[in-house]
Amino acid sequence: MSFRSVLSALAGLLLMLHIPAAFAAPITEAEVLAAEKAWGDGIVAIGKASMRSHRAAVKAAAHHLDTLYGYGLGPVLFKPTKAAEDQFRETRDQALSYFVKGSNPEDHGFALAPWTNVRFENHAMVLKDDEALVMGNYYFTPLKGDPVKVEYTFGYTRDAKGNLRINLHHSSLPYQPSH
Repeated sequence: MSFRSVLSALAGLLLMLHIPAAFAAPITEAEVLAAEKAWGDGIVAIGKASMRSHRAAVKAAAHHLDTLYGYGLGPVLFKPTKAAEDQFRETRDQALSYFVKGSNPEDHGFALAPWTNVRFENHAMVLKDDEALVMGNYYFTPLKGDPVKVEYTFGYTRDAKGNLRINLHHSSLPYQPSH
């Protein structure tokens, strides 16, 4: 094998290794906004489904997790709002329990409220290639009463089909000073 053919083969190999990265489009602000809307709509859908039956709510929550979160693709860092004893949810089943009251005794089914609307107010967004980080407040509107303000940080990555998937979800109630 000549030196020229070895160089040519190496160049071809390097090109093949870089082709997927070259075709992976950077995550855009519009995609993040669409993902946020889908997430909020999913939370509302779980609550609506719970009015039919708990089984319908579980099915809606499973769909929510399977289409929006990255469980199965790699680690998902999930710290839900109302979790004190089991603060972090590493698995899909633990996240499902949080949303619809499952195996964890402290879970009361956050998404079962039901909420009529979820509105995101982004403070900042970091877009870097096929990853994004977003931080701000989101507001959950109950059937009666004022919206509930919650602080959040979401991280997104792409799956093999190019869809955004949540791989970081941290939310908490705003600090309430005691004085």
